[in-house]
Amino acid sequence: MSCANTLRMKAIVITEPGGPEKLELRDLPDPEPGPGEVVLEVAATALNRADLLQRRGLYPPPPGATDILGLECAGRVSSLGSDVASLKVGERVAALLPGGGYAERVVIPETMAIPLDDTWDLLDAAAVPEAFLTAREALFTLGRLEPGAHVLIHAAAGGVGSAAVQLAHQHGAQVIATAGTPEKLAKVEELGASHMVNYKSEDFVDAALAASGGRGVDVVLDFVGGTYWEKHAKCLANGGRCVVIGVMGGATAKVNLGKLLMKRHQILGLVMRSRPLLDKVAITRSFVRESLPLFKDGRLRPVIDSVLPLEGARQAHERMEANLNLGKIVLKM
Repeated sequence: MSCANTLRMKAIVITEPGGPEKLELRDLPDPEPGPGEVVLEVAATALNRADLLQRRGLYPPPPGATDILGLECAGRVSSLGSDVASLKVGERVAALLPGGGYAERVVIPETMAIPLDDTWDLLDAAAVPEAFLTAREALFTLGRLEPGAHVLIHAAAGGVGSAAVQLAHQHGAQVIATAGTPEKLAKVEELGASHMVNYKSEDFVDAALAASGGRGVDVVLDFVGGTYWEKHAKCLANGGRCVVIGVMGGATAKVNLGKLLMKRHQILGLVMRSRPLLDKVAITRSFVRESLPLFKDGRLRPVIDSVLPLEGARQAHERMEANLNLGKIVLKM
């Protein structure tokens, strides 16, 4: 990707690693599309916890990707590179990004575009790609979740968590969801959770075993990591899968390999940002075929916590860092 010198866009940059105060709105050169790429005029982007880690210097972008924050967006196609066959200027799309969403314009491969019809609000659409594509990959590709199975979803009121609750419920699974406030628990129940657990005052192991009739859960979606593994080992059924999506509670766990062998447990790691492009294209196409139609009649929907202007990125980061958000925080251009 090259950059034009005549046109400028507004973007949020990290002046140096640190807190939210290190985010600054600046003018940067507009991006130009290469072969098979398009430029999107970004209407909105949404926050992810990876943004907070990158801001602190703990999660650098993959090689070749922009260092501008933002892993998803929605907008309109504003220009085309050579060899683009499936998109036209003016079309509305959303996209999963390796970076660049906190800007007025971003370049994407045409194969990563999620088509949006005129019924979509672009602010809502911006909150879909990272949450729903990650949740689908965790539940169905790695977790191999079956209808009627039990799944334990942590951080169920967050972006990926709230998407996972809906997807699992629509799939016919029994959802045990954890969250930290009565308001968040009420929301995940509304989204389809059958058992709600306040992790601050209740033991999710007891709740998971009770909900599954003592058998244990088939799949765990784990955003916490190291400090939770021993509890997960207690509440996983024989052959159960723990899909690790985040390590907010630490990256190191003590694993009893003997028990893991006896109960045939699997610990599976999931990352989206650094995946090869062909992987992400396949994940996107599967989502477009199988899940995108479910938004049409409301069976799936993004959960929006708040909408702030791009220049409010600092306040948005502060809100997420304080764990105040219920659903996705959206930044609009």
